[in-house]
Amino acid sequence: MYYVYILFSEKDKQLYIGYADDLKARFEKHSKGFVRATKFRLPLKLIYYEAYIKQSDAKRREKFLKGGKGRGQLKIQLKDILEKVCYKNL
Repeated sequence: MYYVYILFSEKDKQLYIGYADDLKARFEKHSKGFVRATKFRLPLKLIYYEAYIKQSDAKRREKFLKGGKGRGQLKIQLKDILEKVCYKNL
């Protein structure tokens, strides 16, 4: 399986969108500061993920969610959790 996931940084109140084939291991790397993109944004919360059978589908979805239209849909879909964690770009 391949996963598209969204992390929320409690430090800067921003989101990180990524994909991985082992979500648990990838989140652990993020949490321990081994991922350059998030190491200075700890602590992180996993707030959402989707599972895909094909890697190409997961990569396509990740790219879409990182774009303007995808990010906009994400804000609508995850409105309650984003309000709860005080996401600053809502």
